[in-house]
Amino acid sequence: MLLQYVAKKFGDLVGKGLPASVIAEFMALSVPFTVAMTLPMAVLVSVLYAFSRLAAENEITAMKASGVGMWSLLRPVLLAGLGLSGVMLVFNDQVLPRSNHRLAVLQLDIFRTKPTFALREQVINAVKEGQLYLRAGDIDEATSRMKDVVIYDLGDPQHRRTIYADSGRLALAPNRRDLDMTLYHGVMQEVPNNNPAQLSRMFFRRDRLRVKGVISSYQESQSGAISKGDREMSVCEMQRMLARADYTMRLAAHDADLARHELLGAPKPQTPDFRMPPGIGSAYCGLLKLLTVQKAQAQDAAQQPDFAKQQVEARVQDSRIRVEDARRERNRYDVEIQKKFSLAAACAIFVLIGAPLALRFPRGGVGLVIGVSFGIFGIYYVGLIGGETLADKGYLPPWVAMWAANILLAVAGAVLSVRMGRESATSRGGDLSETFQNWRAAVSRRFASRRPNA
Repeated sequence: MLLQYVAKKFGDLVGKGLPASVIAEFMALSVPFTVAMTLPMAVLVSVLYAFSRLAAENEITAMKASGVGMWSLLRPVLLAGLGLSGVMLVFNDQVLPRSNHRLAVLQLDIFRTKPTFALREQVINAVKEGQLYLRAGDIDEATSRMKDVVIYDLGDPQHRRTIYADSGRLALAPNRRDLDMTLYHGVMQEVPNNNPAQLSRMFFRRDRLRVKGVISSYQESQSGAISKGDREMSVCEMQRMLARADYTMRLAAHDADLARHELLGAPKPQTPDFRMPPGIGSAYCGLLKLLTVQKAQAQDAAQQPDFAKQQVEARVQDSRIRVEDARRERNRYDVEIQKKFSLAAACAIFVLIGAPLALRFPRGGVGLVIGVSFGIFGIYYVGLIGGETLADKGYLPPWVAMWAANILLAVAGAVLSVRMGRESATSRGGDLSETFQNWRAAVSRRFASRRPNA
């Protein structure tokens, strides 16, 4: 995964006039995400390989003969898996968000010095979403020059403007927020929306176009620091955003009930209060507060806005829209919180299911490791990615979407672990090929029994 990511991003970075230190930092900041996704894989592969070797070399038989039970063998490995789960939880909560945020800052710094960094050739790029789009046949990232440029300007609702130019150049304005585009040898076409049959054309040798507020969407209005996305926040930061979205959703539902009270005479609802929603994230943040100093607690409390003073003035239709928007925002943060815990718990779950599978097929070898790993990885990550999509759209609760694969594999691992130690296979049998041969022989006998006697 890391090599694939490096190969994909390396071509986008090299040849754009960037220093080697910036490229190295970009690649280094990409490592934590790969570690977070592959550490559960590493646990499963190591457990499968280690236990299959122990079984193939008769170490398991020797332990049974010495009176060592299988649970005594599994217990330290399971404890190590739980320890790795704790380490991974801290890693996902503290290291990964910081590296993701630093990577976003670095990408923005590169964009400020090389505006063409985020543009792609032969593709319609959104310079400012909903207002300005750009397509260039050729882009020189080192000099920020473009050839065969087409610009679609939708900023004026009264006119549609399309600009064609032989070449152009991009640069960031002195205020570090606007984008300056200088175009050479082209034509500008305008079509009024109220009269599509009318066409205005203006030819130019040099035209300068400024796009305002391109960088402002990446900055907070008060402090000027770059705002964080959901994957750049810690669990407690997302928990506060989740509480804000949950309160907004309950407040919007209260507005709808209040409108029914005023219009239809329904019972007057009580105004909701701001509270932290219960869940695994709330429990985790509460535990962290007990372990941190009181100064940090006071700072967290000061960051929570006073929502109780807001006025209730919405009506039913507007309230429904606000409820849906707040629910989507709440689900988005809740999904990321649940994902951090589910990925960490996968380390222990993969130990629980990997060891019994390796002992059931002692001669599986590398084939067993590869086959079982791909099967379990496929189930787990398809469930994780598919569950995230379903939860974001509101089809499943976030905790169900993120924990369904874990629960399924944990149940399968528990069943296999209970039956562990009852395998009749030895080093002379029990591999995957023998299992397939037994299945084929059973099918052949069944078909043979159904043939009419001669």
